[in-house]
Amino acid sequence: MFTKKVLATAVVSFGAATLSGVAQAQLEEVIVTATKRAQSAQDIPVAVSALSSEGIKDLNIGNFDDYLRFLPNLTSGGRGPGQSTIYIRGMAVEPITVMLSGAQGSVPNVALYLDEQPVTAPGRNLDVYAADLERVEVLAGPQGTLFGASSQAGTVRLITNKPDPVQFDAGFDASAGVTKDGSESYTTEAFINVPVVEDRLAVRGTFYNVHRGGYIDNVAGTFTTDPSINPDSAVAPGYARYEAADNSQLAEDDFNDSGYLGFRLGAKWFINQDWDLLVQHTRQEIDADGVFDYDPEVGDLEVSRFFPDELEDDFNQTAWTLEGRLGFLSLLYTGAYLDREVQQSIDYTGYNNAGGFIDYYTCTYSNPDYIVNYGIDPDVITPGGRECRTPVKGFIGQQDHTRSTHEFRFNTPEDKSLRLTAGVFYDDVEIKTQDDFYYTAVAEIGFAPNAPISAAKNISDATRPAEVAFFNDITRTEEQIAVFGELTYDITPKLSATLGLRWYDLETDYYGSSNFADGIFQGSVNTDRGRDYDVSGGHTDEPLQEDDIIPKVSLSYAWTDDVLFYGTYAEGFRPGGWNRGGGLDSINPNFPTVSATYGTDDVESYELGWKSQLLNGSLQFNGNLYYVEWTDMQVSRFDPVNVSILTFIENAADSEILGLEADAVWLATEHLTLFAAFSYNDTELTSVQGQAVEIAPLGSQLPLTPEFQANLRARYEWDLGAYQAFWQLAGQYAGDSFSSIVEAERERQDSYATLDASVGVSRDQWRAGLYLENVTDERAELYINTQDDIRRITTNRPTTLSFRVSYRY
Repeated sequence: MFTKKVLATAVVSFGAATLSGVAQAQLEEVIVTATKRAQSAQDIPVAVSALSSEGIKDLNIGNFDDYLRFLPNLTSGGRGPGQSTIYIRGMAVEPITVMLSGAQGSVPNVALYLDEQPVTAPGRNLDVYAADLERVEVLAGPQGTLFGASSQAGTVRLITNKPDPVQFDAGFDASAGVTKDGSESYTTEAFINVPVVEDRLAVRGTFYNVHRGGYIDNVAGTFTTDPSINPDSAVAPGYARYEAADNSQLAEDDFNDSGYLGFRLGAKWFINQDWDLLVQHTRQEIDADGVFDYDPEVGDLEVSRFFPDELEDDFNQTAWTLEGRLGFLSLLYTGAYLDREVQQSIDYTGYNNAGGFIDYYTCTYSNPDYIVNYGIDPDVITPGGRECRTPVKGFIGQQDHTRSTHEFRFNTPEDKSLRLTAGVFYDDVEIKTQDDFYYTAVAEIGFAPNAPISAAKNISDATRPAEVAFFNDITRTEEQIAVFGELTYDITPKLSATLGLRWYDLETDYYGSSNFADGIFQGSVNTDRGRDYDVSGGHTDEPLQEDDIIPKVSLSYAWTDDVLFYGTYAEGFRPGGWNRGGGLDSINPNFPTVSATYGTDDVESYELGWKSQLLNGSLQFNGNLYYVEWTDMQVSRFDPVNVSILTFIENAADSEILGLEADAVWLATEHLTLFAAFSYNDTELTSVQGQAVEIAPLGSQLPLTPEFQANLRARYEWDLGAYQAFWQLAGQYAGDSFSSIVEAERERQDSYATLDASVGVSRDQWRAGLYLENVTDERAELYINTQDDIRRITTNRPTTLSFRVSYRY
């Protein structure tokens, strides 16, 4: 039956718990695999929250942005589908622009998993649509021993529904909605589970097609370069003429529409009583236009863009898991191969008024000052005055991600006083990046087509189009092997101790080239302009090697069967990497030369937590108090004036975080369930050692994390004749925060509160509901950024009303 008894998902971190159906007297047990064992979320000394499949439906969750609204210790920095970075417990540094994330982005400090495979990527976390998910698990705090690199602030795991050999099952969901001052949206989702051989072999298919209507307008306008940044003449002001760009052909209302199209096919073979094999393939395509942040100087939910903004983000993942028993050991081998292709074009016209040398690529050379400064051949100067041609500039990039992972692990019996989980993990990652920066004027003023420098190991040897003034052709690889284990011993029936260790050995390589247009020079002065990353600026053809041991120690005390206390010391790390063009002399002698590499940043975390079920199991109250020391923070900086390599990463600062998080779920009556959750993070910069990055002052708050966040939710369910009905109200609040840790870009982001409401009915296999999101049409300041060199604000979707109908066989 589609209407089920209550399933309340145990939320350890922030009100993510959900219920469906008619309330029972007690909250039901939720099983998670956060410790790489199947255990009750209430029995493990780990801060883990879980959103069930029913909870995902109750909250009308679809994509990545939707998860964050209901998990208040999660925040993000991002600018649209497939372009977000997750932060947990206040450990945030704003992400690098996606135009450079492949070439120069650091690895995120929160690991994202799709089932058993990590799918984290610099600046572009995999945005998997929430179709037919069993649950979403969020593990807060360092998870370095079991989940390794990039789990220094936590881990988010998307767990899919697997084939069931017991019974046939199928269902579909369809919805249609409209956004205030925006366009229409629709979704169709379906799944089918077929036991091919009863109790032995089953297959499951999941299919979805989602269209999200736009709500930001590309407004017709013009753009002219700023004469103070693109000077006409030092000796004769007014000497130049400036051409204006006009975007009338690109102007469009609601131009930021997006779509998710995908499927997942799986087969599970129960080989015998002890062994089973799962094979699963997932494919998804994201197609998005426009931008998801607006320019308040143009208007509310408005921008003026002069180059097409388009994104195609496709991935295929094939995964397999063999699980069974050998004697008293539970064994598991899992592997996966991910192939992801991203193609994106972005308007970059704002760079005209930010780039230190942009006039060189935009204006003609009739001014004698420029002939002297640049050594221009007199034959190519423009008589009668300097002309700054069309300022239209854009980015067209392609990233190809491949990732192969393998893990073998074993568990000793759960009912013994001494328990061990241990294994070995192998990870092989490759990111191929081709970034073409189009400066439309260069073809007009005489630049030669851009051919890559000959010495580099390039992805493509093709000469770039005549309008490409600069391009990256870079391959990044990361190969890692790790051995891990967690040993738990029951000192007494109530007191247990856990020791975890992980040894890793990681090699990071970086090769290819960055290339500058040949310009208008005649002769050999401008030959081989670019950087070969096997030889240039301190780079070599040898990979960067890092290895270490990551520990964890935990004590847990079961005061009663329903109350657990625990304390944990844990460490986490994020890999270092290569600086694009590092080692080249800085332009400004006050700024030292940036190193060719940057090192790991590291975390030490101290945590006291509790888990409890009270009032005969009708009230669940969990929480954690934690203190985090974050050292050698990896901070990125865009600096076209002082440092010759423009964008780089530096281990620039240390910080401390003191935080408290708690949540409660209460079955207040037979019909009413209440949810409450909050997080408080007191973050502070304690040391600034960066020499090239100009960091905010000591004592400053870390970016993109409010000190206080909370959400409240009430869900009421009752019988309405032959139907079961519900209403639900959900509110979220986030205090003010800061946009950046870099002083020049730092700006306060206002606090905000949002409200969602829904009503619906169900009968037999059918369910229907109305969902009103962002009732008050709040314009939240989620991320103020200048990544395209024009200040813009990433915001939430305006008021949206949708109708959803579901059928479950």
